[in-house]
Amino acid sequence: MISRTKQKFLLAVASTLSLGVIAQNIDISSNANISTPVANAQDASLEASLSGAGASFPAPLYQRWFSEYNKLNPGVQVSYQSVGSGAGVEQYLQGTVDFGASDAPLNEEERATFEETYGKPPIQIPMTAGSVVFAYNLPGVDNLELPRDVYCGIVNGEISNWSDPAIAEANPNASLPDTPISWIHRSDGSGTTFLFTNHISTACPNWQGGASKTVEWPTGIGAKGNEGITAQVSQTEGGIGYIEYAYAKENGISAAAIENQSGNIITPSTEAASLVFAGESIPEDFALTVPDPANPEAYPIAGLTWLLLYPEYDDSSKAQALQSVIDWALNSGDEYAQELGYIPLPEDVEQRAMQTVQQEVVANQ
Repeated sequence: MISRTKQKFLLAVASTLSLGVIAQNIDISSNANISTPVANAQDASLEASLSGAGASFPAPLYQRWFSEYNKLNPGVQVSYQSVGSGAGVEQYLQGTVDFGASDAPLNEEERATFEETYGKPPIQIPMTAGSVVFAYNLPGVDNLELPRDVYCGIVNGEISNWSDPAIAEANPNASLPDTPISWIHRSDGSGTTFLFTNHISTACPNWQGGASKTVEWPTGIGAKGNEGITAQVSQTEGGIGYIEYAYAKENGISAAAIENQSGNIITPSTEAASLVFAGESIPEDFALTVPDPANPEAYPIAGLTWLLLYPEYDDSSKAQALQSVIDWALNSGDEYAQELGYIPLPEDVEQRAMQTVQQEVVANQ
């Protein structure tokens, strides 16, 4: 039995296992301590090589999951390329991988392309959730607070120096340098960009770039993947960019506290990010996005990340291996998610996702 974190958000709906349910409400239980039976992960009969590609947002967790699963099931090898959600969706639609991964749910055009090609609707299931943080490089500034007008101004290019009065006013105890701000953004099609710009387009009145996996940035320099922005920020004094929280945590990079919709300055944490989903509903296709959460204690930029699966696989061993890997990750992988800084899914959402995989992912007869 595995004990879940007490901060884990939960669904407060009774009929959670029915795939006919259109939406389910998520709530937080600060005293919840849920135990779930662990599926039998060891199956010596399974032999398959799986390849996936896509989002860099969950890549550290996926790579950890696949490595740990392989220790229990040596016959199953899973390779995952962290190429960004845009490239991952493209490879998925082209059928060059066994699964794709994206932090942006499939849009109508992508769904139509898939159905035209494969004759059935695509399958997208959530695997975990995470937050997007403003990672920065300012030696001597360990705590940085960014009100909305400040971080919107940085992204828009309206605030271009760390000595700007608006930043100084928000950080009276910080020794801010008279240094140009180097805004670092994604250069590739990115689900992290989708999550980030969905928030920016809602929170920043002057933002004109829209919300998508790829946008026209008014300022800054580009880097590929969460890995690229992490490296660029680390190497650039005065640099600031957006990355998934796990990358900041694992690489010891400072992340700013930012203002949420309620006017509260919130420090990034898995607990604060999990509050984004409190009271929200999960649609039938799992495509939930929350651009600007109303919860006054929530860290404001967080979202789900999805695996993209095919309804049919020509190789039955691949279909069985995918079911086994996903079952193990959802039932037994929470400790790794928490360790790395991701947000485990509610138990009922995990069960619903696993039921979808078991019923809809099949071997081609």
